[in-house]
Formats: sequence, structure tokens, C-alpha cells
Amino acid sequence: METKPVLKPLCIVISGGTGHIGQLLASHFHVQGHVVMVIARHEQPAAWPVIIWDGHGLGDWTRAIDGADVVINLAGRSVNCRYTDANRREIKESRVRSTQAIGQAIAEASRPPQLWINASTATIYRHALDRPMDEATGELGGGEPGAPSTWRFSIDVATSWEQAFFSASTPATRKIALRSAMVMSPDRSGIFDTLRGLVMRRLGGRAGSGRQFVSWIHELDFVNAVDFLIARPDLTGWVNVCSPNPLPNRDFMAALRRSCGVRLGLPATKWMLELGAIFLRTETELILKSRRVVPGRLLEAGFKFRYPDWPEAAEDLADRRIRVRN
Repeated sequence: METKPVLKPLCIVISGGTGHIGQLLASHFHVQGHVVMVIARHEQPAAWPVIIWDGHGLGDWTRAIDGADVVINLAGRSVNCRYTDANRREIKESRVRSTQAIGQAIAEASRPPQLWINASTATIYRHALDRPMDEATGELGGGEPGAPSTWRFSIDVATSWEQAFFSASTPATRKIALRSAMVMSPDRSGIFDTLRGLVMRRLGGRAGSGRQFVSWIHELDFVNAVDFLIARPDLTGWVNVCSPNPLPNRDFMAALRRSCGVRLGLPATKWMLELGAIFLRTETELILKSRRVVPGRLLEAGFKFRYPDWPEAAEDLADRRIRVRN
């Protein structure tokens, strides 16, 4: 049985904390008895204080950083959109500038936090069908022959994001970049709910060839992994936060259909996905790029996954989604 780290009550500040992942973490920490403060661009009713900022400049919000134990930066415009020039600029700048602002606030704090966790993404690795990508041997993407421009753009965003993070001068603060896969939860605003909706409409077949790998992580493993990283002062640098068992899209969708009690799902060819992406104002990279990412450092450090395999994770999420809906 997994032994969870025991954390004393901490003051945890989450910037960009009104999004899906921010709400998962804020709720998790709040239930554990930690003092939670969220920094966000828009107010939102919550059981913890929400401090307004503009996403890039310094202001009164920096007082929350000074004296905090942990800062978790998740700020950044959603990538679930069409990659127009304006959206590309906003996606990249919102991540880089918010990270630079957090870094400056920490550098100027009289009592800087012990730990700064910054969001990153598992999509930083190359399109990988051949072998898993861990932190030690994984190859960053962007240079693959014939890679679509959207893939190269995503790699540029990820590497620029991490460069802004690690270049910040915060010598008294441990730093971890979360190279996270898709976080699966039963909430209405999550990616699982979107995929489940496709399945229930009999549209949950393989996407494209179905050979591309899907990296994912169950929400309970995600929040437990963050707890684990907070409690382990020996861990620093980039960390892959994902299930140890990515699987091909065709198998991923088949397991999801079984969990929903749906036998058939229409497959979608590449041209159908391109057309659908235009209609939904998103990009096919989110579906067609093969993310075969594994959590080498978490496993080496002794982290135990509650849901390492997708079929069991999908069953749990589908059951809980029904209860959330009802």
C-alpha cells in the first residue's frame, strides 16, 4: 500500500489557480488543512482568498509570495484554441511573462518560499512511437522531419517557458518544472468529460492511425505526486508527471468506451479531425502527436501510483462522473 508523505500545514500560493488544475490542487490542499491563496486574473468564489493580478506585472499580490512555503505557478492562456498569430503570441507570452513576474517576486521577497513549482508540459518531448521518453533519455521535440508547424510552436512555448523558469535568480528556493501529461478527473470542465462526451455520442473511435501514444495521469495520482514533490527536498529540476503506462490512442479509446458501456465508436481520419478542429476552434496536435512519456524520476524516488493503468483509471473516472452528474 502506498505511504503518502505527511506534510505539516503549509502556506501554499497558486498563481493561475482558477483553472481546472488550479482548482484541483487548491481544493486538495484546502482539505488537507493547508493555508491556500490563489492569484488569478479574474475573481471566482472559493473557500480561500483569490488575489487579482494582471498576469505579468508586480503589485500587491507579491505580498502573498513573501513568507509563503510553496508557490505553484500554473498561469497561461489555454492551448485549446486555433493557433492564429494572435493566439500563438498570447499563449507564449502569458506563460513566459507570468513566470518572470513570479521569479522577480520571489527574488525580491524578504522570506522567499522554500519551493517554487512551475507548470510545464509533457509535449516538450518529440513525437515518439518508438520508445518511452523519460527525463534522463527523452529527446526534446521540434526538429522531427516533416513535423507540422503547430508541433514546432508547442515545443518553442515549452522550452521558452522552462528557460524563463530556470533562469530566474532564486538561490534560496528549490525549483521543479512539472512536465505534466493530461490530468484526468470526472469534473465537467476536464478533458475526461470531453472525451466521455464523444464516446457517448458514438464518436469515440481511434483518431487517425490510432498508433500515436497518449500520456495521461489520474487526478489522484497528480495531486499525490505534487504532495510527494513538496515533501522531498532532494528533488529538483524537471519531473515528468504522468502515468508509467502510456498507450496507443486506439487502446486508450477502446478502454474508455468499455468504461462507459459503449461498444462502438466511429473512427476519425486525419482529414475529419482537421475539419472538426476548425469547427471546434482547436488544433489536431492535441490528438495526433504521439506523447509516449514516462515518469522516470518519480518512480526512481519511490512514488507509488494508485492508478498506473488506464483501464482501471477510466473505470473509476466514469463511475465518479456519473455520480457528479447525478
